[in-house]
Amino acid sequence: MSTTVATEPSPPPPTTDEPTRPQKPLMARLLARPELGAFAAAVAIFIFFFVVAEPFRTLPALSTVLYASSTIGIVAVGVSLLMIGGEFDLSAGVSVVTAALASAMISYEFSANMWVGAVTSLAIMLAIGFANGYLVVRTGVPSFLITLSMFFILQGLNLGVTRLVTGAVATPSVSDLDGFASAQAVFASEFALGGVTVRVTVLWWIFFVLLASWILLRTRVGNWIYASGGNAASARAVGVPVMKVKIGLFMGVAFLAWFYGQHLLFSFSTVQSGQGVGNEFLYIIAAVVGGALLTGGYGSAVGSAIGATIFGMTTQGIVYAGWDASWFFAFLGGMLLLAVLVNLYVRNYATQRK
Repeated sequence: MSTTVATEPSPPPPTTDEPTRPQKPLMARLLARPELGAFAAAVAIFIFFFVVAEPFRTLPALSTVLYASSTIGIVAVGVSLLMIGGEFDLSAGVSVVTAALASAMISYEFSANMWVGAVTSLAIMLAIGFANGYLVVRTGVPSFLITLSMFFILQGLNLGVTRLVTGAVATPSVSDLDGFASAQAVFASEFALGGVTVRVTVLWWIFFVLLASWILLRTRVGNWIYASGGNAASARAVGVPVMKVKIGLFMGVAFLAWFYGQHLLFSFSTVQSGQGVGNEFLYIIAAVVGGALLTGGYGSAVGSAIGATIFGMTTQGIVYAGWDASWFFAFLGGMLLLAVLVNLYVRNYATQRK
């Protein structure tokens, strides 16, 4: 006797009233990236020097370019985040030298371990960064003026204190002090990779770029940074701690200036007190070329790295091509102007496509 098994009809697939969000075209998504213009420029500059300068095609030349890029890129990471947050720091260049001088003189004059000088120097630099940020958010004076004042203060202190303590314009060599070798391994060592010498600053630079990118793209603090730079009043109205964010960004620049200052000290074991003047513009240029807007609220850490790489390729490419280095700053100024115009176009395009 056969039996018939009745099966229930399968339920219809669930429906939703939510409309499907249209996918943006690939070109629109690419143009919305702040570092796109810098990447295109970097590729063009690389191809140009690869063609016109034969030494540029070698691996040792690539290592030199990366090192030159890292010397700008480390501090440019912090400057880029600060600019995204809507502020400037014109004291970053001399802060690097202040950090190196403080480490050297504290350790030498007190016959202390070099790590004592380095840690004390870090505390001093964080205090300077805090002072910059606190004065900006408390007084309402533009950061351009606050940090320009700090620039002159630190420049005078660098020269005056160094002369007062050492009787010269440079610190004595600290290579014989305890802790120098271990600190040099952290801040200024080098290693062989594929037959070429790579400086440790390149690895630190990559690390800082990745860390800053993670903060910007994957944390609440990153949202706060963009919001503070885009519209501080609106960000404050929705609960963003704008004051703390801006002070923290200034302290971040101070930390990276300290780090690069230690690299200078442990690379050469002595520091000239007049160094660093003008480098603050290179950090800003790297950030702007990388897509950061002067008005804040837009940019990326990766863009600052690309901007620094453009700087490294240009400085070394001119040398490898055998050209007169006097033309470098003219090229740098033109590149900055072009970057500002391209970034403005990209930003306007991205805004219109939203």
